[in-house]
Amino acid sequence: MKTKIAIALIAAGAVGVLSSCGGGEKAAAADTNAAASPGVSVGVAKVGCKSLDRKLSVSSELVPFQEIDVYAKESGFVKTLSVDYGSRVKAGQVMAVLEIPELQLQIAQDEASIRNSKDQVTRAEHELNRIEATHKVLHLQYDRLSGVAKSKPGLVAQQEVDDSQGKDLAAEAQVEASKSNLQSAQSQLQVAEAKRDRDQVMFDYAKITAPFAGVVTQRYANLGTLMQAGTSSSTQALPLVKLSQDDMFRLVIPIPESYVSYIKVGDSVAVNVPALNHNYPGKVARFSVDVKEDTRTMHTEVDVPNPGRTLVPGMYAEATITLERKSNVISVPLQAVNHDGDATLVYIVDASSKLVSRKVVLGIQTATDAEVLSGLQEGEMVVVSDRGGLKVGEVVQPKVIDVVEFQSQEEK
Repeated sequence: MKTKIAIALIAAGAVGVLSSCGGGEKAAAADTNAAASPGVSVGVAKVGCKSLDRKLSVSSELVPFQEIDVYAKESGFVKTLSVDYGSRVKAGQVMAVLEIPELQLQIAQDEASIRNSKDQVTRAEHELNRIEATHKVLHLQYDRLSGVAKSKPGLVAQQEVDDSQGKDLAAEAQVEASKSNLQSAQSQLQVAEAKRDRDQVMFDYAKITAPFAGVVTQRYANLGTLMQAGTSSSTQALPLVKLSQDDMFRLVIPIPESYVSYIKVGDSVAVNVPALNHNYPGKVARFSVDVKEDTRTMHTEVDVPNPGRTLVPGMYAEATITLERKSNVISVPLQAVNHDGDATLVYIVDASSKLVSRKVVLGIQTATDAEVLSGLQEGEMVVVSDRGGLKVGEVVQPKVIDVVEFQSQEEK
């Protein structure tokens, strides 16, 4: 009797040993005794520790980092066209030159107006110099007469002094008027030069240049085509070309509301393009910081460098974002997990080869495994085979199987 009690105590102590990730061998169940026990054979896997990644994969379409329709600023006929479909251009490169004879004539007229205004300024300067000289003479005459009248009263009539003073004041007023005329002529010159500069800037728009480096993906005009000014009417104006920046792409992915809190700028993203069978590195560059009411997703953009120009607009790509990573945590295969209402259960085989139902709390889940926050210990055996005909408490024969092998057999 004492021997039986001792054996029972030893068995209970083995079941009650707690283990953690790092001491898994202490809780290893007696799967060697299971082979000698009668019962149904079940596939089991040992509870262990591993690193788990919680990932999100979303498919989307690659779009150029920048893409615009290039319009003409001024109306004119296409005189020269130096790009076509697939042409690569640098920033500032001339893609087309328009013929705008009206602006050429306007610039010639502006130059004539400038010359005329310069002549007016010169004439006003000469007039001012003449009047200032006259005023100087009259002012000296007044000063002399006034001085004589004061030093020798009665020698010079007061009327003569007053007449000289009047002529001096009149000449001074003419000087001020002449200065005003000069300033007016100079202002007219500045107006004429400003108009010439404006018309020259508008004429420079006859050269349609690339605003950024990229590739021409569409061409809408030919030689001789009348290009309407892009600012006049968006319905009538015809663009010259469509230009796309192809050394960098945007991958726009909708992030579900439940994953929004995990997204951060700078997170690495694995981008796979099935059409090219190639993976590209990417990063989360920006997101909208709001969730759309209709889709309950957040607009998120991943920048994908394309230095080799292998990617083309419109290709589909699959972006895989690592949302969360935990290292060295207790985990079980997903095949071992049962759901009974709100409870999450697993079947384990205890030291006496009996089936036991255990409630567990799960953490992050991957495509194959789930983190166990509570309910299991490292080294315990969980049932991963079919559990349809099994009953809690029955004796079984556990057989450790490779989960990967089991998955492939299950798919067959």
